[in-house]
Amino acid sequence: MTEYYDESSELAADAMIEYVSVRIGDQLFGAPVNSIREVFAPQSVTAVPLAPLEVAGLLNLRGRIVTAIDARRRLGLPPRDANDAGMALGVERGSEIFGLIVDSVGEVLRRPRAELEPVPAHVDARWRSMVKGVHRLENELLAAPAVSALMGNNGKSEAPHGLPGIRTVTGRLPA
Repeated sequence: MTEYYDESSELAADAMIEYVSVRIGDQLFGAPVNSIREVFAPQSVTAVPLAPLEVAGLLNLRGRIVTAIDARRRLGLPPRDANDAGMALGVERGSEIFGLIVDSVGEVLRRPRAELEPVPAHVDARWRSMVKGVHRLENELLAAPAVSALMGNNGKSEAPHGLPGIRTVTGRLPA
């Protein structure tokens, strides 16, 4: 049996974007599959004193300590119920892995790249800075976030690990 290279199927694949659908508050977001390393349920998040509000804390992910970023806090939404740990997307940036905590994770959605529309002008400026565009679905909009912006890299000055506001503290604690 002879296999033929079909350039049209490769072009068609490039014309589609695959998203992991997630809910943050009432909004449906689509994180590009190629930016997500894994999906997991966060267990035992340890708070970090003096950390920025969006840093939920640190967690152990199969023996690796990772920083957990709360997407609700990044977007300025009210906190989730204390009994709801949510789900997390494992995102790799450089040699670090971060856990982006979202409310829930759904299915993988394939959308045509050409159907990605600009973010509407009336959307809050904070959200506009973190969303690349939107796709129209049957009953709602799928917001396509810039995952690096959601993680805290919005193109402004960066602190260690790319998270604004995180400062490395040296010296001794007061007695």
